[in-house]
Amino acid sequence: MDFSNSQPLLRVRGLKTQLNSKRGTGLAVKGVSFDLYPGETLGLVGESGSGKSLTCLSLLRLNPKPASSIVGGQVMFESEDLLNLPEAQMRAYRGKKIGMILQDPMRALNPVFTIGNQLFESLRLHRGLQGAELRETATHLLERVQIPNPEQGLSAYPHHFSGGMRQRAVGAIAMSGSPSILIADEPTTALDVTVQAAFLDLLKRIQREEGLSILFVTHDFAVVARMCDRVAVMYAGRIVETAPTAVLFDQPRHPYTESLLKSVPDVDHKDERLYAIPGQPPSVFSEAKGCAFAPRCPYAMARCREEVPPQRTVGPAHTVSCWREEAKHA
Repeated sequence: MDFSNSQPLLRVRGLKTQLNSKRGTGLAVKGVSFDLYPGETLGLVGESGSGKSLTCLSLLRLNPKPASSIVGGQVMFESEDLLNLPEAQMRAYRGKKIGMILQDPMRALNPVFTIGNQLFESLRLHRGLQGAELRETATHLLERVQIPNPEQGLSAYPHHFSGGMRQRAVGAIAMSGSPSILIADEPTTALDVTVQAAFLDLLKRIQREEGLSILFVTHDFAVVARMCDRVAVMYAGRIVETAPTAVLFDQPRHPYTESLLKSVPDVDHKDERLYAIPGQPPSVFSEAKGCAFAPRCPYAMARCREEVPPQRTVGPAHTVSCWREEAKHA
């Protein structure tokens, strides 16, 4: 689907988030920029530690404090820079305008309160509901995410639900404010394959019905192919490539993207040894010159170790940050 003719719903420019620890300080999110369009699903992929989750938390200013701090950038939504809003005003955006599904539903849900109590809290806060209307709306939300016996589910505690049901309950809470953007941070990590497929189908159905925009964080390329219209590839705190999903799979232009795709097991060649990217991602606290992927890159040149490559447009809605692309067009 082509979103290039519409205005972005969310514009992120130069987002920087710093980690603060006894080891010192270091940028974990290093000037991230992307657009999210109405009705679009944008995938954010990369290895663990690449900064995906911290980027999502920073969008809503939920990054852990004082362990981290946002030190630069803009997050533009409805003509407002969310990073400059007073905290009281920012609360009106969390949940009501932008919802979030966290990757571990057992940690996201409070174990000492019922599912109903946690859903009621969100509905009171974001919609001002009370009494019978409150309970009726909560029951409808659980029914909508296909939780069996939703009326009974309101009285259940998180440990009464399976992993898949807990994730659906978290989804219901995230949707309770009728947000226009949903941030899904690896929501299927703890689910088995069949439950994962059912949850993803449910999410797509709700997206079609509500016209939701989704920022979908994952490391699973099968999920990317199933869910995402475009993909942003993140490495060491930077987005190194962005492209429509089909283009990214067929014509990856950044060596890191190539390596990630080569790491996906091929069922047609199951006797072959699995590919692994050599080396390790760089530490947040050891800032090196040049491209962060250069020490692991099979195409690295001298320039790669000295200068950070700029973002270059290489096709429709396709950008990449790599000196190899610069050399091709020199």
